[in-house]
Amino acid sequence: MLEIEMKFPVADFQKIEAKLRAWGASPKSPLHEADHYFNAPDRDFKTTDEALRVRRIGTSNRVTYKGPKRPGPAKTRTEIEVGLADGAAAAEDYCRLLVCLGYRPTAVVRKERIGYDLQRGGFDLEVCLDTVEQVGRFVEVEIVAPEEKLASAQKVLQEVAGELGLENPERRSYLEMLLEKLGQDKRG
Repeated sequence: MLEIEMKFPVADFQKIEAKLRAWGASPKSPLHEADHYFNAPDRDFKTTDEALRVRRIGTSNRVTYKGPKRPGPAKTRTEIEVGLADGAAAAEDYCRLLVCLGYRPTAVVRKERIGYDLQRGGFDLEVCLDTVEQVGRFVEVEIVAPEEKLASAQKVLQEVAGELGLENPERRSYLEMLLEKLGQDKRG
């Protein structure tokens, strides 16, 4: 499956939230996410435009691989996500396992996320209001779809973003923005 998303810097979520509620979308409970990123021992993920992370949401854990970004109006990439055992010890053990295999810790991106689910153009859409520590506030509009629906999904994302009044899409990941802010030019 492909993760197809557009992300926009936003100073205030109030107008976005009002529009989403007018569309009948209700906010999910706020989530506190900590994404622990790693760089590979055999290649530089900054150069290959890949990502490997262990995401912690409360007691829930998952490992995610993201392939290189594809060209186009939306940030599109292959995403493979696998659930891990729950709890802090499981996440720490998996991070240690990666280090033992030669992966290097890069950074931890922490954010508070409030998601809204809706349907548009035959797609399940998630709109997330993200407050990212040391980076800022962003609205992400995302669809997960198969390859053959990429063009349609990108069109729907652009339409929804336009209707929400979102401008100036940001193609960099939160990790890239955090590393730039911290003055680091590599991922480990």
